Amino acid sequence: MYYTTASPRPVATPRNQTEFIATRMTFYSATQSVPPFDVLDTLSPVSTHVSALVEIIGGIALGVLVIWLLVALRCKLKANVPSDGTSESAPPLNPDQIRTELLSDHIGSNALLCSVCENLNFYQIFLEGIPETEEIPLDSLSSILQKSYQCSFCRLISFHVRRTWMLDKFPDVDLSGIQCRLFSMSCGFLRGPFYPRPKFRCYCLHINMEGLREFWERYPTSRATAGSLSIYLMQEDAFKFGRPTDLHSRRVKNTVDIDLVKKWIKLCQENHGDECHNAWRMDDGEDKNLPKYVRLVDVVSMTLVPAPSGCRYVALSYVWGTVSTEYRTTTNNIAERSAPGGLNTAIFPETITDSILFTRQLGLRYLWIDALCIIQDCLQDKIAQIKSMDLVYGLSYLTVMAAGGASARDPLPGCRPRTRIPKQHIEVVQGLHLCVGPPRLQEALALSVWNTRCWTYQESALSRRRIYFTEQQVYFECRGDVFCEDIVAESKGHQFSNNFLRQSRGEYFPQADPFGSYMWAVKECTRRNLTVESDIVDAITGVTNALAIGFSLGDPARVFHCGMMLTDLHQALLWQHDPHTPRARRSLPDGVGLPLPSWTWATWCGAVDYTSEHRYHGIVNGSGEPSVVETFINPWYIVDHSGNTVELDVRRVSRIVSNPMKEEEKSAYSPPSGILDSTALTLDIHRPLAPGTLIFRTTSSHFSIAWRGSEENDDSGASLHHGLFNILSTTSPPIWVGTAVLPLDPMPPPSLEFIVLSRTGTRRVYDEQSLGYYHECVLYVMAVSQSEGLMQRVGLGIIHEVPWNASRPKEKVVFLR
Repeated sequence: MYYTTASPRPVATPRNQTEFIATRMTFYSATQSVPPFDVLDTLSPVSTHVSALVEIIGGIALGVLVIWLLVALRCKLKANVPSDGTSESAPPLNPDQIRTELLSDHIGSNALLCSVCENLNFYQIFLEGIPETEEIPLDSLSSILQKSYQCSFCRLISFHVRRTWMLDKFPDVDLSGIQCRLFSMSCGFLRGPFYPRPKFRCYCLHINMEGLREFWERYPTSRATAGSLSIYLMQEDAFKFGRPTDLHSRRVKNTVDIDLVKKWIKLCQENHGDECHNAWRMDDGEDKNLPKYVRLVDVVSMTLVPAPSGCRYVALSYVWGTVSTEYRTTTNNIAERSAPGGLNTAIFPETITDSILFTRQLGLRYLWIDALCIIQDCLQDKIAQIKSMDLVYGLSYLTVMAAGGASARDPLPGCRPRTRIPKQHIEVVQGLHLCVGPPRLQEALALSVWNTRCWTYQESALSRRRIYFTEQQVYFECRGDVFCEDIVAESKGHQFSNNFLRQSRGEYFPQADPFGSYMWAVKECTRRNLTVESDIVDAITGVTNALAIGFSLGDPARVFHCGMMLTDLHQALLWQHDPHTPRARRSLPDGVGLPLPSWTWATWCGAVDYTSEHRYHGIVNGSGEPSVVETFINPWYIVDHSGNTVELDVRRVSRIVSNPMKEEEKSAYSPPSGILDSTALTLDIHRPLAPGTLIFRTTSSHFSIAWRGSEENDDSGASLHHGLFNILSTTSPPIWVGTAVLPLDPMPPPSLEFIVLSRTGTRRVYDEQSLGYYHECVLYVMAVSQSEGLMQRVGLGIIHEVPWNASRPKEKVVFLR
């Protein structure tokens, strides 16, 4: 069905839509019962004057008829494609007839195709689709690259691979073993008020690359760039299939279409309501105005002004980079900049000037830029502004993400002429305009420097509407939709439709529950870079403030400490180092005496994550979240910034037991009980406890450990700095009773002290043949070291409760620092 069987023949394929319309004029004229043009020639002349009169009348009548037909045809075609290039009404007239005629034409149009591609029926493929289970083998990737000079379809694949795989920089890369296969993927379909039933399903071609895993193993750095690709049908060919232009590709211009951006914003306002009115602030009673100490740039008077009540403003998220500091606001120039005309754009880098221009183009007056709106050499002003980032970005009408540059020197691509070169490749294959366009939003951001910076995470997460300027094109994202320049997706039926653009998002915050949102934020922030390592807590403060307020958790200062979520402390303590990151403390700025406590992830350099119990099975790159089925510690205390010991409000989790109790439940681990005397909350070390010290009561025991060696399930090829250790019983011979994740450099001692945190349920983390398995029989434990009565976190583990009880654990008040 998808292969052509007719032999090649000359085809008169319309070169463009104008020629096609002209060609179809004969068809439409023939249906209007118009006399043939040679009728006038058969009239017998009565006289010269009569003949001349007849010719004049006939010419006028013919002219009127032609004009009438042109206007009628134009109206019919225009009804299917509005002036802005989007489709909002019924499909073109006579789709079956057009489809039949074009199908017969395109089958034979195989010039400039290789022997493999000329046997493919691209019209039929785009018409009906090909499921992945019936994918068509094409050729090896090496052969396709070689044929790109003679085959237009191979050239599409070659263009994508050479550009995104950066083959020009690595000409000796070995592509052997990679085979290309073709199938089609649904771009979606239209449904809604204008499309009662799902219809007009749109397809794109997908080129699957077999052998990529082996290629990634040979070239680990290629994972982010080397992948499959999609090929789209251009919007001017949609009518050939009797479809509207929705979800087809369109040409990306040299500059951004501001009217298109305004339409995206309008669609969001009209269709999403409260969903995008305020992305995270769920309490309608909260004040929706910026504090008066927050300044904005007035792009009309070019001055810094206190944020007007209820004003619409744009916020900017960008990478500072190594740029001269003269453009920043300081105590020396704040007075000058607060006067009309006080902002001199001549000294501003291009990211700043383009943001000002873009704000004006949108018809907005106010803009927030950190380098201009925060007094950079005033610590008091910086602290106040940083604590308000949840408001600055959360209340912005729109946030501009400068994801197309590596520093403030770079322009916003497409904001002005000659600031970008569209990377959209179009080929005509069997009379169809096919395109390999820019990557989807998620892939585009993955290639940007902007996405590697820690500060930009919360700037994106907190914003309700985001405009991403990338090297390839501009993307719009809100909680309800994703739009971009190269795909038509703005019809009114689009709101209720299945749309592939929504599957590739930049950010979605918050998630359904507060701890899930918190875990994701920690993972994202810690994998990104900071110029000043000690900024890590400040860089996530906007997110933690938003979570505390949005989910009504309480005062953010009491809900979070050093980045840790205290209301869910039993889960928050279960973070793990990225196994490829060395265990090293973050450097502190000058003048800061005490380091952060060891139990918070913010103390340590590099990426951390919250993963499921599969981490203890040796799965390095697992996902999920740690599961706690029962909490044991109550109450928890912390030493606050004033040196006072205060009790924490930590959520508790109770275990559901059988009635009557099973035998193993009767011998389950039992935590210490009773009231904790206030005298037990002090430690005789002849100095006050440092802020951030956790105090709680639990049980403690010592176990031997043994490194498993290279049993990790990790295919990245990177060095491991944290590994799996077997926890061994004190019996002879020792039994494997649990598993811990501990640092490898330096190696831990052969025996460690462990303290109980909570209960979980998992298998294959101990010797089940010796100990047996029953439901939820394992305990979360923390490996600790101790000095002068203060404990520090070393690692995390899981242990079976029976050998724990047999080890004669001691009840202990823990001072965890």
